[in-house]
Amino acid sequence: MTVQLNHTIVAAHDKHASARFLADILGLKVSPQYGPFTPVEIPNGVTLDYLDSPGDITPQHYAFLVSEDDFDTIFARIREAGLTYWADPYHRRPGEINHNDGGRGAYFDDPNGHNLEILTRPYGSGG
Repeated sequence: MTVQLNHTIVAAHDKHASARFLADILGLKVSPQYGPFTPVEIPNGVTLDYLDSPGDITPQHYAFLVSEDDFDTIFARIREAGLTYWADPYHRRPGEINHNDGGRGAYFDDPNGHNLEILTRPYGSGG
């Protein structure tokens, strides 16, 4: 049996701005609107479908496994945008990156408070 995540819905106060934020930071494209959704397709085929949501948004966590070179590029965008970043998901180590499993990782928030992460090694992969 083959099971793959195809898409997930991401709650946003402004779906277009939120999709643009993620696409700009990760170096991706915002896809054309599909129904009520503004999608951003990740290179492995998973789509994050942004949806306007009134009221409070419960923050979610989205982690993106990237190459070492892509980490450098994305991390530079994070810094250029003046975003606060942390080495940990609890935001206790500001201005640092982590070196978990022999790789590198950083956490940052999107405009809706979602906790985004870039990492170069999957957790538990050693190192």
